[in-house]
Amino acid sequence: MSSLMLFSPFSIRGVTLKNRVVVPPMHQYSAVKGFPTDWHLMNAGKFAAGGAGLVVVESTKVERRGCGTVGDLGIWDDAFIEPLKRLVKFIHEQGAVAGIQLGHSGRKARANRPWEGDGPLQRRPNVEDWDAWTPVAPSAIAHSEKWHVPRALERHEVKDLVQAWGRGARRAHEAGFEVLELHGAHGYLVHEFLSERSNQRTDEYGGSEANRMRFLIEIAEAVRTHWPERKPLFVRLSVEDNAGWGPEQSVRLAKILKTKGVDVIDCSSGGITDQAPILGREIKYSYQVPLSEYVRRHADIMTMAVGLIIHGDQAEDILRESQADLIAVGREILNNPNWPMDAALKLGAEGPFRNVPPQFGWWLGTRARRGFGTQPSTYQVGLQVGLEETRKVL
Repeated sequence: MSSLMLFSPFSIRGVTLKNRVVVPPMHQYSAVKGFPTDWHLMNAGKFAAGGAGLVVVESTKVERRGCGTVGDLGIWDDAFIEPLKRLVKFIHEQGAVAGIQLGHSGRKARANRPWEGDGPLQRRPNVEDWDAWTPVAPSAIAHSEKWHVPRALERHEVKDLVQAWGRGARRAHEAGFEVLELHGAHGYLVHEFLSERSNQRTDEYGGSEANRMRFLIEIAEAVRTHWPERKPLFVRLSVEDNAGWGPEQSVRLAKILKTKGVDVIDCSSGGITDQAPILGREIKYSYQVPLSEYVRRHADIMTMAVGLIIHGDQAEDILRESQADLIAVGREILNNPNWPMDAALKLGAEGPFRNVPPQFGWWLGTRARRGFGTQPSTYQVGLQVGLEETRKVL
């Protein structure tokens, strides 16, 4: 089945992915003073070795204040370039493209790690710059009652932050990353500027929709001055946040971002309040895919779908139905780092073991030739049962 879209090469600008499987940025909370550790090498490396086309390193902060919690990766200094090169080199050696997401936590900075309980971090004596690590935001409005009130950014600080993203892009390029994503979702700083709920500024960065978009647009412009023309630029948006920002606004923003050199909108949701917009409803496979489809159709821009995409045939259907151009597989690939290889095998892709290291690909290929490891997925079985029931009715 060489015609499978999921496992066909896909080019954006001057970068070609061997397939359309993307490992999205997922926080590891394992950095030391912003520097990557062996954990990051292992984490990114296993996904690259598992056959993904693009591996995006977690949200990496453009300034120290932007760290969400202890263990965040940093890119606010040139000292981070060489350690990040190590990650890029290993990802590339496995045949995958290395990407990185640049972000800033804004008013959600200085927080507990997820497994330590949601909410603000309590003062820690081992954090030497605690007082300087002050949550900032467009306006002095807390995320919720349990969060501290952030300090509103001065106008000159907003301008400085725009340039911090530009410098981060330059460092990402020097480290060798081929894809860059700007984090504009999930209630972090950029999303805080977009939302009327969190942005009550009276200068050119607040008020009207155009003014609230200005921060992200200027970031995209600054990034493109440092990020080579041949390299793709993504933006992650909460296309629906259930607090005044929705698909229509996201489409208008995406159209502008496209003119600024943005190639792909990574379509997620929620984060500006404690209540997620979609999670309160029935959770089902591909629950955020309609957001990707809407932006793709109405903004005429490439999109990446994410959200309970579990099986290869499910991902293939999304691509064939023109709901997205790329498929991000997050928590499922945590469960199975070899998800791309496994999906290729189950879909009948030609040479499913060619794009993984021979250290395990050769042995698994041998096993498959003997008729093992080819069981259909639950999604496939359910689809087949549904087709058979339909035939009975007809």
